[in-house]
Amino acid sequence: MITGSIVALVTPMHADGSIDWEALERLLDLHIEAGTAAIGAVGTTGESATLSVPEHCQVIRHTVEYVAGRLPVLAGTGANATWEAIELTRAAAEAGADACLLVTPYYNRPTQRGLYQHFKAVAEAVAIPQVLYNVPGRTAVDMLNDTVEQLASIANIIGVKDATGDLERGRDLIARCGDRIAIYSGDDATAMELMLAGGKGNISVTANVAPRQMAQLCASAVAGDREAASAINDRLSPLNRALFLQANPIPVKWALQQQGLIQEGIRLPLTPLDPEFHAEVKAALEAASA
Repeated sequence: MITGSIVALVTPMHADGSIDWEALERLLDLHIEAGTAAIGAVGTTGESATLSVPEHCQVIRHTVEYVAGRLPVLAGTGANATWEAIELTRAAAEAGADACLLVTPYYNRPTQRGLYQHFKAVAEAVAIPQVLYNVPGRTAVDMLNDTVEQLASIANIIGVKDATGDLERGRDLIARCGDRIAIYSGDDATAMELMLAGGKGNISVTANVAPRQMAQLCASAVAGDREAASAINDRLSPLNRALFLQANPIPVKWALQQQGLIQEGIRLPLTPLDPEFHAEVKAALEAASA
């Protein structure tokens, strides 16, 4: 079981939108040195929606090969067609990923029965450990706790990323099936409280730009040390907000560019951060490093 800060890593790009492999390696080195617990590759923050299938698989493979066992790799392989999710999950397993992260099928809005059958089919088709990902604010489909509880009985479904931001719901999920699967936060603003309630970590956007602080926060919160976790969380709170002033990963990519870690590349239909938000993101970066 992966425990702690799992970075939802951006996919660095050149100004023309092509993948910047050297920058990807720099980011991976940064997280290895900073104490990040695992790399989340090609999820929402990694612009999975705008990468081609070959690029998607190539980023996973490159990440696995470069990390070379120094950190676990959680590969994003979700799709809104079950056959495509199976293909991506199989490719990630063949590339050597340690586990896969599967988002709820977006846009076509399946029923709870459809969600159960979808995730069951992927789990049965590919033996790799799998973490389910519920983010209704982006997908327009909400996987209810009843459905997660059913899916927790499948052996290679090992966790769920709860990005609802609803702490009561997260606590209920931990009470229902936290002894069988890992419950991870997918919402930086509420992650500390979910971990203090028994969550095993945070799949984090903020960790891209504050990796050491997020690693320390997660370690403290998972250990039940509220005082230590709160001290870090207070510094990161402005950043947690600022990185969602526009759709993720627009702000976090701009922030990483300001830190000199990546170039300006982002793919349409996403565009660079609007200038009206620059000052707030910059101030949040400064507060987090103070």
